[in-house]
Amino acid sequence: MNRVNSKLLLALTMAIAVLLSACSTPASHTDMVPQEMSIGKQHPKSVKVLTSGGSETGAMDSSNIADADLKMAIEDAIVKSKLFKTVVKGTGGDYELAVRIVSLNKPTFGLTFTVELETAWTLTRKSDNAVIMRKAVQSSGTATVNDAFVAITRLRLAVEKSARENISKGLKSIGELNLR
Repeated sequence: MNRVNSKLLLALTMAIAVLLSACSTPASHTDMVPQEMSIGKQHPKSVKVLTSGGSETGAMDSSNIADADLKMAIEDAIVKSKLFKTVVKGTGGDYELAVRIVSLNKPTFGLTFTVELETAWTLTRKSDNAVIMRKAVQSSGTATVNDAFVAITRLRLAVEKSARENISKGLKSIGELNLR
């Protein structure tokens, strides 16, 4: 192999490595679970969680929140905080919590990324289908170069921070309710 081909191969290999490392990763459900929450009341009832409005993260897309990951994060936060006695995975449950992602606004460039998330939370009592709470929850999360040098990692961190704050606010609102 001559010197020109060797340099070309090296440059091509480096370009592929950069492209592969630039692929976005989705928000992690474990990193969306709030670590410390003040929720108020703990309810001796069961709840089923439903999520919608999220989207998967594509290979050339920026970090998104998938419905399944949001659902797992909310369920884990409920269990961790003991907001409800149990989380029902299948059918049943005393209450149904539906959380829909309304908007996820992400920056495209910058050194500091602030992500804004809006969700719609609806808590329904299953025995009579009464809507107990309907609330829009807005949150934001910021990540800087100090958090991560690589922009796609910084964006994912900001998305996860925004989701953590959103889940914390939504569960706190439920903790303020008098459920029967």
